[in-house]
Amino acid sequence: MKQISQYKLILFTAILFTTFYNFSFFKNVLTTYPNEGLNIIYIASIFILLLSFIVFLFTLLSSKYTTKPLLIITLIVSAFTAYFMDTYHIVIDESMIRNTLQTNLNESSDLFTPKLIVYILILAIAPSYFIFKTKIEYKSFKEESLKKLKTLFLSLVIILIILFSFSKFYTSFFREHKPLRFHINPIYWIYSIGNYVNKTLTSGAIVVKEIGKDATVILDKDEKLEKKELVIMVVGEAARADRFSLNGYKKETNPLLKQEEIVNFPNMYSCGTSTAESVPCMFSIFDKADYDYKKGISTENILDVLKHTNYVNILWRDNNSDSKGVALRVDFEDYRTSKTNTICDDECRDEGMLVGLDEYIKNNQGKDILIVLHQMGNHGPAYYKRYPKEFEKFTPVCKTNQLEQCTQEEVSNAYDNAILYTDYFLSKVINFLKPYSNNYETAMLYMSDHGESLGENGIYLHGLPYFMAPDEQKHIGSLMWFGGEIKEEIDVEKLNTYKNQPFSQDNLFHTLLGLFEVETNVYKKDMDILHNAKKPQ
Repeated sequence: MKQISQYKLILFTAILFTTFYNFSFFKNVLTTYPNEGLNIIYIASIFILLLSFIVFLFTLLSSKYTTKPLLIITLIVSAFTAYFMDTYHIVIDESMIRNTLQTNLNESSDLFTPKLIVYILILAIAPSYFIFKTKIEYKSFKEESLKKLKTLFLSLVIILIILFSFSKFYTSFFREHKPLRFHINPIYWIYSIGNYVNKTLTSGAIVVKEIGKDATVILDKDEKLEKKELVIMVVGEAARADRFSLNGYKKETNPLLKQEEIVNFPNMYSCGTSTAESVPCMFSIFDKADYDYKKGISTENILDVLKHTNYVNILWRDNNSDSKGVALRVDFEDYRTSKTNTICDDECRDEGMLVGLDEYIKNNQGKDILIVLHQMGNHGPAYYKRYPKEFEKFTPVCKTNQLEQCTQEEVSNAYDNAILYTDYFLSKVINFLKPYSNNYETAMLYMSDHGESLGENGIYLHGLPYFMAPDEQKHIGSLMWFGGEIKEEIDVEKLNTYKNQPFSQDNLFHTLLGLFEVETNVYKKDMDILHNAKKPQ
């Protein structure tokens, strides 16, 4: 094979990236700027601008020892990125990278499809093999340096000429249509990795800041006569509010819950659009506006504050990926395996997390108890796997993880069947608690981590940046049930008068403190959903 310079190889690769890896980007550009009139020139300028920027970036990082590895690695990652953006219309930002790194192999396997193999073969393996076999001609250090400077200068000149020639267009492009840049491959995922590393890595060991050390459970004078709290908090997965018949959905997805005395919150919103973001955020003291990953991992959460009382025993059972760091300092049990979960078929079922809880409660008498159950719920894209076959009420069903191959009705039916199974599971949790209502003040809280897109406007799954995510990814299912004497403390009728108000996961921290009657300087009564419904003591 004839030798070529590394800068020609970079140009060839940049043409590949711009032409074949940016379908989503140019599709969104064409949606914003229809291919007509002056827009044709503008779109052509975007192509040349992107090409020049990629050449500039890789030339800047090029050397005898880095060019080939850098191009091959970028091609491989960009092939995966192109697949997920083209197929599910997701964005690879910092949050999505964190979610990906915290996803286990079983969850990841649902995303592998024949279409992904085609993308990898054509966009990763084939060009990578070509680059690997290409012989690069390296000249003297002086000549190579001169060529590098010439390439950088020429690329920069082209970039500046385009920006200044169409300054009015690009001023609007960058200011008014910022979300478009999230689809640029490989530029945006490279930026996102840098952003992730910057926000995640810290110097030395993480020092967790203690909060609520003054937390104390308010007790009656005769502690022995006071009934203890038994609360089960169910963390849902990808359950959007508008698919609950409790919220007016046309399909009956909540036939069992509607028979229970529950308080449904139809206007509950998440603080993130992915599990890795929402779960730590919902249990943290920070509201959505103040929360970030570093704050979350370096500050104690509501479970820690309850533990500080020395009066609340806490157990986290997980049938999802894990607790995302929330349960690091409390008892944790993994229920994703048949070794612990006794109810498993195609996969381990959420209801298996209830098995053995009687023994836990028996062994923890004399104190309040909080049990957190983290569901597999509606984890996509293989919704048809998320429920036992007897729950396949809505048909026809999409029975593939390649959602774009199914009709929207088939995708919806599979998803709705999984909601139907969650209805069954939550009903089972309530019925598990009912016998304990004679000896405990019992309650169940359910809150999904985030919502889900099911093909609306061509978008699937979740994880879009919050400001541009559709309502389907943020508007979540949430409800409460109360049993026993707790109803003497909480006026459920009054709670029902304001249950339709907008609430968010920001309220959970303070609502749990209020529910367990904890006094602490970190408690904010105005953030406690139940505070205004509490009866005078």
